[in-house]
Amino acid sequence: MLELNKWFFVLLINFLGLLYILNKILFRPLLKLFKERQDSINGALGSAKDMSQKKDDTLARLNKDLTDARDKAKEAFESLRAEGGNKQRELFSDAEVEATGMLRKARTELRAEAEKARQALRADVDKFSDEIVRKLLKV
Repeated sequence: MLELNKWFFVLLINFLGLLYILNKILFRPLLKLFKERQDSINGALGSAKDMSQKKDDTLARLNKDLTDARDKAKEAFESLRAEGGNKQRELFSDAEVEATGMLRKARTELRAEAEKARQALRADVDKFSDEIVRKLLKV
């Protein structure tokens, strides 16, 4: 059986003393260090989740702003395009009116020139016919 002699008690006291000393010097600081490390990890994970959420919110806001900007740009482009089309039609209409006026003026001038030429030719024809008649009568 188990004998309980003085060495047993000495070893028991030695073991308990060593356990107490190791607990004070080693185990508690290690447990404290492990707890601080776990708290630090949990804090870092929490801040990472917060930053991830902020990133997602910011990306969503940026995408919304980008979509709004695209819509505004598209509206501006369409309005400028319509304005340009109207301006182009207006310029073509003005050019057509101007060209029509120029054509009328040119036709009027041509008719006047043609009439002058006819008058000159009639005068020349009368003169030539008188000359032909004189020459025929001389012969």
